[in-house]
Amino acid sequence: MQQAPFHLSLPCISVSATHAFYTETLGAAVGRSTTQWVDINLYGNQITFTKSGSFSFQYKSYKFEEAVLPAFHFGVLVGSADWESLLGRLQGLSLELPVNSLFLSGKPGAHRSFFVEDPNGYMVEFKHFLDPGDTFRAVTE
Repeated sequence: MQQAPFHLSLPCISVSATHAFYTETLGAAVGRSTTQWVDINLYGNQITFTKSGSFSFQYKSYKFEEAVLPAFHFGVLVGSADWESLLGRLQGLSLELPVNSLFLSGKPGAHRSFFVEDPNGYMVEFKHFLDPGDTFRAVTE
């Protein structure tokens, strides 16, 4: 199957705060937008945030190795250089990164991940596989 960018549509509380976070904090580009919604270009993927007022997602966390991860999150797979650059940028802004770990060290699927929370409460993961060929490789225990 051919690779293709994805589209995700999510509710948001404030279009302007969401716009600022994704462009100024994460360095993403904006596509189309109005006062009611904004398209964010996050590494070639389209995320549409639509103003909805307050909302709540009740979700649990789960444990993966020694880290507690948010069960409800989305993210992008990036190369090592982009991952390091964005991590440095966010650390320079003194943002809290609840998870910043190496997972499955020495095993198929070894990857580094960090999460950052956007103004709507979404957890956004940035992940890079040490071996990009491991993205969908099965892990056997």
